[in-house]
Amino acid sequence: MVIALLLGLAAAGATFAGGAFALRRYDKLHLILGFSAGAVMGVALFDLLPEAFDLSTKRYAAPTVTAVVAVGFFAFMLLSRVVLLHPEGGEAHDGVLEAGTLCVHSFLDGMGIGLAFKVSTSVGAIVAAAVLAHDFSDGINTVGVVLKDRTKHRRAFRWLIVDALAPLAGVAATSFFTLRADTLGLVLALFCGFFLYIGASDLLPESHHRHPKALTGLMNVAGALVVFLAIRFAG
Repeated sequence: MVIALLLGLAAAGATFAGGAFALRRYDKLHLILGFSAGAVMGVALFDLLPEAFDLSTKRYAAPTVTAVVAVGFFAFMLLSRVVLLHPEGGEAHDGVLEAGTLCVHSFLDGMGIGLAFKVSTSVGAIVAAAVLAHDFSDGINTVGVVLKDRTKHRRAFRWLIVDALAPLAGVAATSFFTLRADTLGLVLALFCGFFLYIGASDLLPESHHRHPKALTGLMNVAGALVVFLAIRFAG
């Protein structure tokens, strides 16, 4: 457990470093949002979805897993576009839902590390490497979804602190409970749907609306590619 906690602390540091980088480069917000859009969708497609299938399909059929992904996508859409709309009918909330979702994902990352170390040290090391590989972009993503609504840096920084501490909290939580692998797989499938919506409906259009140039599109691709390569290298 000590090793798992140290790796959770490393994940917290990587997340904070990514968010701090995004805060310092606020003048390039359209590029940060572009990268975040690609990275969020990359995490959904290259990390969460494969893990969901790997963990769940021993008990659940593949169509069940994809149905949970769809439920996550449309449930987030309803929360974002119906429940949290301002009364005057303006733009949706100030990034709280997206930032909160990213923080819960970071918490689950920490849980993954802690649960993996309960299996064996080698399995725990592999899972931790995969988590650390995309934690820097996680910090960028959390800051990006808050700043996209022109919120002050202070609010973005508070969310970054929560997101950075979430993996460590996730590791610590596994001292008190365990979770069946197939159940965790369905949770990851749900978050895959959440992330696909955040990337495709919020971050991607916002990045191009602010600065609709080819460079922004390249940052979309770069975000996804960085996550893909990081996960492949860690795996």
